[in-house]
Amino acid sequence: MNPTTTSGLRRCWQTLCALLLAAGLAACGAPQSSPDPLAAVAQRGPQVESTLGTQWGEGRESVTYDVEATRLHPEHAQALSQLRYSDEASIRRALGGSADRQLNVLLADGAVEWSFLDGQGQALPVYSQRGSSSYQLAGRHGERYMLVFTNRSSRNYEVVATVDGLDVLSGQAGSLQNAGYLLRAGQTLHIEGFRKNSREVAAFRFATKDRAYAAHTADGDARNIGVIGAALFEVQLAGNPVVQPPRSGAGAPAPQAFPGDAGRGGYAQPPQYR
Repeated sequence: MNPTTTSGLRRCWQTLCALLLAAGLAACGAPQSSPDPLAAVAQRGPQVESTLGTQWGEGRESVTYDVEATRLHPEHAQALSQLRYSDEASIRRALGGSADRQLNVLLADGAVEWSFLDGQGQALPVYSQRGSSSYQLAGRHGERYMLVFTNRSSRNYEVVATVDGLDVLSGQAGSLQNAGYLLRAGQTLHIEGFRKNSREVAAFRFATKDRAYAAHTADGDARNIGVIGAALFEVQLAGNPVVQPPRSGAGAPAPQAFPGDAGRGGYAQPPQYR
């Protein structure tokens, strides 16, 4: 996967701040209603006990730049979905003869296709019980993976995504009020990991649950390991963003007179293994 170009701003009410990832942007959205519909989604169909978690993997380059947009309907998401993940044998055993295998999940009545690629760019299978909307992603221990959103519509969407209950941008507890990635009309967004800073993400890697990032960070909750979530909000872009090329030597941090006030910058913090 080639390095991607992205960036981010802080959120303010209905103004959305975005990160552009190759064919998509990251955005911060407005306050939302309670995510109760997601609980209903989770209860449909048989649930597979997860045998995997997602580890904080190796760093992968992903440079950011800023753009503004506004959620058109901040009070509710156009699509809200979650799936569990585990090893393929466990999934097939739990679903039995009713297992249905597919390569993506349709969001917003098919406007956006949600799929998953491994480290070689091959699609990972998604299972469900026939007639059910409870999805199970089949992963492999040690394999790198990424979330892929393909926009088949003429609308722009903000994608708020979580892995193991943690926001993929901030590493904090997932919330519909958190920042998300903005997916342009007709384009594809790849989310490769937890964002470490404006130039890098920590790759998503399947691991044992005890090695999951969520088990080694203050914002994590072990009960949420093994679940991935996504929400879509339609947005209006504020003009055409202009890409700013990385400055020479941008890899080195600029000197700061008050480094203690720099804070975490809204990004995910590394795990603390015990």
